[in-house]
Amino acid sequence: MDIGILGAFDVREKGVSITPTAPKPRQVLALLALHADRAVPVATLTEELWGQRPPRSARPTLQTYVMHLRELIAQASAAGGAGGRPPKQVLRTMPGGYQLDSGEGTSDVREFDRLARTGYRAMDAGDHREAARLLRSALDLWTGPALADVPAGDCLRAETTGLEESRLCALDRRIEADLRLGRHRELIAELTVLVTRHPTHESLCGQLMLALHRSGRRGEALAAYQRLRATLVREFGLEPSAVLGRIRQSVLTAAEDNPRADDVTGPLSQAG
Repeated sequence: MDIGILGAFDVREKGVSITPTAPKPRQVLALLALHADRAVPVATLTEELWGQRPPRSARPTLQTYVMHLRELIAQASAAGGAGGRPPKQVLRTMPGGYQLDSGEGTSDVREFDRLARTGYRAMDAGDHREAARLLRSALDLWTGPALADVPAGDCLRAETTGLEESRLCALDRRIEADLRLGRHRELIAELTVLVTRHPTHESLCGQLMLALHRSGRRGEALAAYQRLRATLVREFGLEPSAVLGRIRQSVLTAAEDNPRADDVTGPLSQAG
């Protein structure tokens, strides 16, 4: 089974789509696919579909959705030729829940996690070129917002928020690696877009300031700081962090030694 989460939702068994078009069965499959090879409790699926006040018919209705998904799996197995798995082995009934068995297929979420973890290890080992390559490969798996075409209840919203945070973390570390490799000018356009998209993300702002400063654009670096400060004060009543303040001071004094890329790690990598 091949599972696509990082963009438009797509689940295929033997190369044939089993992704339903109806909204609620689509939600059920999305939640099962996010937790492939692990049981998802009936209570979690019920909350996703109906929130905190499910109808009295919630359980039999959920069972109907599961039956529909198994029918799609059976059709895909038949269309895919010999060797198809029985639907009840693909979508298993477990004690208190259901489990989607991915078999030997692929999952873009799992591949993203694998590449990102390997990239972080390369970063920690000081291999910035390999870290940038691995993290770029991980980020390239994203073709849009996670589950972009699936209506989301509370559970799926929490899951997609977590995935987006993981994506931003990988992006932050990939840009850090590129800064350490001296790719300052190449990063300015990308960072300008990202800072506009995430106006309170301190790490991205710090990285933009560094890229601008190292490219001889001190005034623009200071302007980026002022924009962030104005936004933080207006929306949260907060001043920028001390780490960002140190970057600003380095730009102001135009120190002979430029601030280093590792000035934006640590607390800033958790900001935003």
